[in-house]
Amino acid sequence: MTQVLSSERTRWRNWAGNQQAEVDVAHPASAEEVAELLTSGRRVRPIGSGHSFTAVGRPDDVQLVADRLTGIHDITDDGLVTVGAGTPLHRLNAELSRRGWAMTNLGDIDRQTIAGALSTGTHGTGARFGGLATQLRGLELVTPAGEILRCDAERNADVFTAGRVGLGALGVLTAVTLQAVSAFALHAVEGPGTLTHALAEFDELMTSTDHVEFYWFPHTDAILLKCNTRVPLDEGIDPLPRWRSVWDDEVLSNVAFAGVIAAGKRVPALVPPLARFSAKALGARAFTDHAHRVFVSRRRVRFLEMEYAVPRADAPAVLAELRRAHEASDWREAFPVEVRVAAADDIPLSTASGRESAYIAAHVPAHTDPGPWFATLEKIAGEVGGRPHWGKLHGLDAAVLRERYPRFEEFVAVRDRLDPTGVLSNEYLDRVLGPARG
Repeated sequence: MTQVLSSERTRWRNWAGNQQAEVDVAHPASAEEVAELLTSGRRVRPIGSGHSFTAVGRPDDVQLVADRLTGIHDITDDGLVTVGAGTPLHRLNAELSRRGWAMTNLGDIDRQTIAGALSTGTHGTGARFGGLATQLRGLELVTPAGEILRCDAERNADVFTAGRVGLGALGVLTAVTLQAVSAFALHAVEGPGTLTHALAEFDELMTSTDHVEFYWFPHTDAILLKCNTRVPLDEGIDPLPRWRSVWDDEVLSNVAFAGVIAAGKRVPALVPPLARFSAKALGARAFTDHAHRVFVSRRRVRFLEMEYAVPRADAPAVLAELRRAHEASDWREAFPVEVRVAAADDIPLSTASGRESAYIAAHVPAHTDPGPWFATLEKIAGEVGGRPHWGKLHGLDAAVLRERYPRFEEFVAVRDRLDPTGVLSNEYLDRVLGPARG
């Protein structure tokens, strides 16, 4: 244990800086070392990159860092990829691409570890495509009792079913097996539009190509629309020129946007005109590149985020009400609202469990109070049974979430069986799942 556990306590903070703790840190290099740690009598929380805004990864006692549980272990001829749970997505994507494979869908951030992304229900966009967890085919899980379980649709099937989005509450993931697909490209078409049109033609718009999303700029009717179509790599790629990529994705989307945020914080009255500037700054563009390079965006401006999954059919009404509430207020919101869609799945704690979903995400600068902006999104989404992203800020507890998830008790029963004394629990899990009842 002395080789795994740090000799002095460490100050930990998440990516956004809103979650902090003084912790003992462990860096196990194998499932066996994880088992030793979990049976040591300490309370343990696994952590990936710390990109969650909620306290899902905040430890009460010991923090288990998976940075030695990394790398691709195996790739079969049919694309089953077994990878260490602590592998960051950007490294996984690069290595898969080098070997001629790809993840079939991704979110727009790739700094998370694969275990953290799976455990919190990370998703991308695409009406025919599920979240990251729908690509999972097997997992290696170390239980609080120290048992190393190999789980898939046939072995320990109940644990596999629940553990695909497991919140780190069932055990510690040490390796996962994913279904990759042959490497492919995306043809991206991006440009301006209006929220009025997007709401009027929502379903047609969001199903018009394989992967559609848009960003609405509060204080305006403007959106930035992104439509990505899957194309074979052998048809060739036509990426953005280097200068255009740097100008759009670094200078405008990060450096200039950071200036917009800073100016808006100092002088709130500037936010509406700056929002109109931001809406017009990124012009239309089209390009074709490797899928993971198109799915992922560079995010250097730190923020806090709330995201709710609502039934896809209800998304236009939710967005229209959110716009009405914003127009009736004196709020000064500089960040755009992100809108995406996903297919239904059969995962108990997936935000898309049992229903086609649309995702509506609001942001504020890091180190600021979201105030009534987040509260209003939560209230409006709640009226249609909205489900919060597990890694993004929300105020719900187990009593409410039990009503939002038809299979909530199924998950909790597996948790209570595997962790009856709450070895892996923390304040956040006690709130959203209820205390362990084993």
